[in-house]
Amino acid sequence: MTAALTLTNLSKSFPVGKRLFGRPKAMVHAVQPLDITVQTGETLGIVGESGCGKSTLAKMLVGLLPPSTGHIEIEGAALDTASAAAFGKRIQYVFQDPISSLNPRKTIRQIMDVPLRKLHRMDAAARAVRIREIFDAVNLREEFLDRYPHEFSGGQAQRIGIARALAAQARILILDEPVSALDVSVQAQVLNLLADLKQEFGLTYLFISHDLAVVEAVSDRVAVLYFGAVVEIGAARDIFANPRHPYTQLLAQSAPVVGRPIAAPEQAETELPDPLSPPTGCAFHDRCAYATDRCRVERPVLTATDGDRDIACFNPLPVSMPVSMPAPLPE
Repeated sequence: MTAALTLTNLSKSFPVGKRLFGRPKAMVHAVQPLDITVQTGETLGIVGESGCGKSTLAKMLVGLLPPSTGHIEIEGAALDTASAAAFGKRIQYVFQDPISSLNPRKTIRQIMDVPLRKLHRMDAAARAVRIREIFDAVNLREEFLDRYPHEFSGGQAQRIGIARALAAQARILILDEPVSALDVSVQAQVLNLLADLKQEFGLTYLFISHDLAVVEAVSDRVAVLYFGAVVEIGAARDIFANPRHPYTQLLAQSAPVVGRPIAAPEQAETELPDPLSPPTGCAFHDRCAYATDRCRVERPVLTATDGDRDIACFNPLPVSMPVSMPAPLPE
């Protein structure tokens, strides 16, 4: 299987307390150097607490943020020095808030027209045909094209956002919390639509979400981020049912489950590390019941284990440790 997306030593740091002249007072490492390969046609879920670096990673992938180090390759083509148009033709972003991501002063037809005109230089007739095809693919009526974004529900607006991404004819979509702002019943409709579009257009997805049930339902593999670093990556069907990293276990146990009282694990009450004063060793050691002296002084690296699982942990959990997961979404 061909690699659709290859990230090599990719990281992002932000200066803090920048002086008028000279170096900044400190650097916040939002994304630690990471290596990830996403295969063509795969859906890679990315999960983690707020502030773990999920959205920063996504913005680097679509060219909204320049990486501090590393390389991005799409189907073997390096995008380090590529133009914005080159990024747009290969990879597109579907935003969390569908209404605010659409220009309120433009009609939907004008919004859809931009990527076809700017990226692919289509003439007016070809653009009209393509827009009708895409609207049909996302199950929206052609009459909607002459309306404005505020005239649509959240589910309809998200379909329009997906249609805009498809108009660029990109092969990879970054889905940043694409259903978190929608009702549960509408979530299921949008997720089913994304599954159908993936098959129809041969798409590859990076699905970013804090909702573990959604991620498990749609993903082939899942990468777990903590404090800007990947701490575990493996098959979606296994990673929450049998977590190997203590942080993955914490996420799975903290997720609400229908019929079960909400009771956060003890580690969830511990303060997150200060990004201006990062801890030595493993960033999770203050919250981990299995931490040893080695964890406090040495940072674990992501290492392959038996089976389809990579873990960054000196004391991984046994394979047989079960975790209750949230109930699946309705069909």
